Amino acid sequence: MLRLQSKEISAARLQPEEEEQLHQEFQRSNNAAKLLQLSQTALDLLSDHEGSLSVQAGLIGRALMELQRLDTSATAVVSLHEQSVSVLRELQSELSHYAEKIEIDPARLQQLEERLNLIHSLKRKYGSTIAEVIDFGEETRCKLEMLEQRDAELMRLNAELATLDAQLLRAGHELSARRRKLIPQLSKSVTKQLGDLGFRQSRFDVLLTTIPKDELTQSGARSSQHGFDTIEFQFAPNPGEPARALRAIASSGELARVMLALKTVLAVVDQVPVLVFDEVDANVGGETANAVAEKMQQIARSRQVLCITHLPQVAAPPAAHFVATKQMKAGRTVSELTLLETDERVTELARMLGGQTEAARRHAEALLK
Repeated sequence: MLRLQSKEISAARLQPEEEEQLHQEFQRSNNAAKLLQLSQTALDLLSDHEGSLSVQAGLIGRALMELQRLDTSATAVVSLHEQSVSVLRELQSELSHYAEKIEIDPARLQQLEERLNLIHSLKRKYGSTIAEVIDFGEETRCKLEMLEQRDAELMRLNAELATLDAQLLRAGHELSARRRKLIPQLSKSVTKQLGDLGFRQSRFDVLLTTIPKDELTQSGARSSQHGFDTIEFQFAPNPGEPARALRAIASSGELARVMLALKTVLAVVDQVPVLVFDEVDANVGGETANAVAEKMQQIARSRQVLCITHLPQVAAPPAAHFVATKQMKAGRTVSELTLLETDERVTELARMLGGQTEAARRHAEALLK
């Protein structure tokens, strides 16, 4: 269908403005005999035979010349007559040229009729104007060219895909290799941090599972933006127990401290600008609480750290201390945050230590120092 349409429109060799010109020429050619007859009639009336306009104009001219001889004020009338005679001569000349160009040519008339019929036929099929037919032909040609060259285009696209697949496989395998090399170092560092946070005999590990090469499709469908690996953090909080998936065995407090240990190790390389630790100090106290605070201080040198805590050892080191309270207002419970000044912090830390005794306040002041 596209070949037929493209060939039909292309063979017509259409020009945007030709239809109007063809109509005008067809009208002249179709009425050539009548036009020639009318032109000849007009020329006969302008010619030099008896009764023609030219003869009559000559008679009028002689009468006006005599009129001017007898009355010099009639010069203007004579001048007008001369102009009229000049116009009649120009009209006769132009009409003669026009008649000479009229040609009764049945063959040309047939050509014009066939051309107009072709244009009308194309307009019925492809558009209401010649311009629309030409545009349709161009679109058809492009579609046809695309279809006829689809095999070559498909080969080009497949070659591009093969190149991308090769690059993807190289990048994925390189990433997996670098991860395997780094895992022992990461596990050791996090395990050391966990020891400081109260997990003296715990163990942290990373299980990395890579999709086998024979399962990787050529299109990379099994890969993701993270590569060909599935990564699972594993945790063994107690000695003698195997490491298991952190997400499956850790309590919320344990999970928070493991994340604190991870973030302490990764603080120098990750791009997370704000860290929020909720109840990271759950079920800890004493030296472990101090270690938790120390780890967060370490991270806070390069990140914004927010921590929700009930331990005074954790609340004392930060640069800012907010107290969260709940109040009833207009029959509704409203939570509020209040930034504490130095004296207020002493009071709040003393409360967290167990009361507003002089010993508690001294302890609070010591923690702040």
